[in-house]
Amino acid sequence: MKKILTIVALMMVASAAAFAQSKVYLIREISPESLVRIYKALGVPAKGRVAVKMSTGEGSNPNYLKPELVKNLIFEVDGTIVECNTAYGNSPADKKDDRNTSENHWKVIERHGFTKYFPVDIMDEYDEIRIPVKDQTHIKYDIVGGHIANYDFMIALNHFKGHPMGGYGGALKNLSIGCASQNGKAYIHSSGKMEKIDMSKLWTLEFIGNQDGFLESMAAAAQAVVNYFKRQEGIIYISVMNNMSIDCDCVNHPEPVKLEDYGILASTDPVALDQACIDIINQQKVTAKNDPTDLLKRIDKQHGIHTIEHAAKIGLGSRQYTLINIDNSLPKQR
Repeated sequence: MKKILTIVALMMVASAAAFAQSKVYLIREISPESLVRIYKALGVPAKGRVAVKMSTGEGSNPNYLKPELVKNLIFEVDGTIVECNTAYGNSPADKKDDRNTSENHWKVIERHGFTKYFPVDIMDEYDEIRIPVKDQTHIKYDIVGGHIANYDFMIALNHFKGHPMGGYGGALKNLSIGCASQNGKAYIHSSGKMEKIDMSKLWTLEFIGNQDGFLESMAAAAQAVVNYFKRQEGIIYISVMNNMSIDCDCVNHPEPVKLEDYGILASTDPVALDQACIDIINQQKVTAKNDPTDLLKRIDKQHGIHTIEHAAKIGLGSRQYTLINIDNSLPKQR
């Protein structure tokens, strides 16, 4: 009898675990008001000194999240936009668009209109720090912008789109590469082989190195940032699915956008959030105005889904989720 009760109890635990899915909220309207609404739907108020991690965009890239779109949310949480310098340069003809020095980066941030509305902080402008990494398969620590220590709470405000190296860019990339200093970017891209930036070797290591090692390093670095803020006031994740080129906001001249804008998603689980965005792209039908083919090919070519797979494996989040449409409040099961 005791053995039967034990088996029943284990089955109940397993059943409960199966239904304990992460929640991902969705709103189809992309507007300043919708960003505030979906933030409030998460039920996790930003506290203390709030960092809003987002990309302010490469100089001639038109696809980044515009300050006019995000301003209501940032005003709502009294936040500071945080960025880090890039680990690459543009062609000689595009040097005005570089963001690989703080001096040049500030010029692009100002040109894109962010300083008109908000305080902005380049976190690695003056220094960098190392924070602990739980999964040390490739990297032994995460090298992030030193100013991260000035904040208690983070909103990872992500622009979902493609990416030349990662396949796609979403919450996990924004947390890892986005929060990494220049040296940290080199460390992640080289799967822990390069701790100091070397412009003559960085991209060579990316293209001939271990692609899965790079993706796994991104997952590990993302977890490091999440754990850093979970020990303080907290962290949440919001992804905007608009202007979805196959190229990242870090590409100065991206490929044309072939997908229609979809909406805004948010979660307290970055793995579930990225998985939901990928699933939405996979579910798109090809029409004259909406074609996911190139983006799906880019993700597949770079094995982009492996970042999500590894992030789930190391316990950063779950690939299983419930999608809750707050336009009509009807939950949908994945």
